[in-house]
Amino acid sequence: MKAVGWTTIAGAMQHATASNRQRPNIVFLLTDDQSYNSLGCMGNRQVKTPHFDELAADGVVFSAHYDTTSICMASRATIMTGKYEYRHGCNFTRGSLTRGQWRRSYPVLLREAGYYTCFAGKFGFAVTDDPDKSGWNSNDKMPMDSFDVWHGWPGQGSYRTADNEFVARYAEKYPHVTRALGTAAQDFIREVSKRRQPFCLSVSFKAPHSPLQPDPEFDDVYADTTWQEPPNYDEPGAAHLPKQAKSGRQYLKIRTFRPPTYQQNMRKYQQQIYGVDYAIGMIRAELKRQGLVDNTIIIATSDNGYNCGSHGFGGKVLPYEEGSRAPLIVYDPRHKSTGKGYRCRSVTGNIDIMPTLLDFAGLPIPGDVDGKSLRPLLSNPDGRVRDAMAILNVWGSIPTHELSVVTQDYKYIYWFFAGEGMKAAEELYDLRNDRYEMNNLADRPEKQTILHEMRSLYDLQIERWKKNCVQRSEYPEWGTLLDRSVPWETKEKVIPSRFMRSNPEFRSGEKTGRSGRTNAKR
Repeated sequence: MKAVGWTTIAGAMQHATASNRQRPNIVFLLTDDQSYNSLGCMGNRQVKTPHFDELAADGVVFSAHYDTTSICMASRATIMTGKYEYRHGCNFTRGSLTRGQWRRSYPVLLREAGYYTCFAGKFGFAVTDDPDKSGWNSNDKMPMDSFDVWHGWPGQGSYRTADNEFVARYAEKYPHVTRALGTAAQDFIREVSKRRQPFCLSVSFKAPHSPLQPDPEFDDVYADTTWQEPPNYDEPGAAHLPKQAKSGRQYLKIRTFRPPTYQQNMRKYQQQIYGVDYAIGMIRAELKRQGLVDNTIIIATSDNGYNCGSHGFGGKVLPYEEGSRAPLIVYDPRHKSTGKGYRCRSVTGNIDIMPTLLDFAGLPIPGDVDGKSLRPLLSNPDGRVRDAMAILNVWGSIPTHELSVVTQDYKYIYWFFAGEGMKAAEELYDLRNDRYEMNNLADRPEKQTILHEMRSLYDLQIERWKKNCVQRSEYPEWGTLLDRSVPWETKEKVIPSRFMRSNPEFRSGEKTGRSGRTNAKR
């Protein structure tokens, strides 16, 4: 769908409101920290995810889907707005999403167009008039009045249903919050089925985010499973990585999936995903009971991936496959793709969720979004919506700040930091043959043509950053620091004057990249 100006959108919304009865309902399902390879439909033969897999068989699986900032706050703001982080400016240590940005988010636009809307679960960021004010863990910074029904919570929330105010009434029957969200969604579906308007239900699960506290109801599911370690597991899988990638808290310091606790924690992690799978079954069963199945689009994805010990990493954040890549399933029961088991290899991202939802609703896409509607790919899964997409990180330990570009076949990573004995570094991976990213091809003579092409795509992303970034929170400066053409001597003068103060995780002479207190629970 062609992007249009803001003035045109208001007229389109009026027309859309008049034709509510013909428009599809939308269910958007978001998990937190879910690895792309945690589902049966993504090729994992050890997991039990029947409802995810059924949804995949009914819809289209996008096998090269990435979160452009692999951090929950920034990613969730990106999902809502369709914009790269540098354009919306919301992340830990960077600030909140402004009300002006929020007014162009998919929940607000859909509601203005006549959709009955509900949010349930972890919201993940603050909406304020002043972007320097955060408060993402405060109810008064949540945009509750932007939804018709609110079952959300600020901050990380709790796996104890009783601790989350707006779903606490489900605690007696469902003490674990994952199934409580499933029944809250069922209640909304029953309520909205009586209304003569389309609905948008956004369910944002806390699972499988840490702490690893799965629902005891499912303790037997993986009790006897011995998990296979990936080929790039732990320190041996990181031997070829540059020092920058190993300078933050991700490398070896988050020990959840390192020996000797890998097996027991993988069981807990996958058990949490099994709980989400069960809740998805609850939601789809209720849609069927209310006769809404044939006109309800379902999209399921995660706010970022999770490393689970790959390359010795815990957490996410970094641009490697396990941390930045996430599952994505799109199911439109009205479409001829239904039940065909289609898979799409086109590079897609969290920037695409918002424009895709608007397109399904028949609304124009604002001209300032970075994402593309994925709706055309349901008809042509062999097609593509872009040639390349950016993956970025400007949070945490300064040496781990980077910009990368990913195409259908290759990934290029540029590490700008050249202090503390490091040198600026490049990585190039052939994603067709090396999904575990064990062979850096940047120095291979036979790959220099590809390297040149990927550098050009990278430089184009830098130009877009400089042109479009918000003029605050040091995003303009990072456009310069990540620029390959700027010498380190120039960059070095910028870092001490501004970024040392705003990034407590990195200090001169401190090479460990330990997390500061403000980042300890991210």
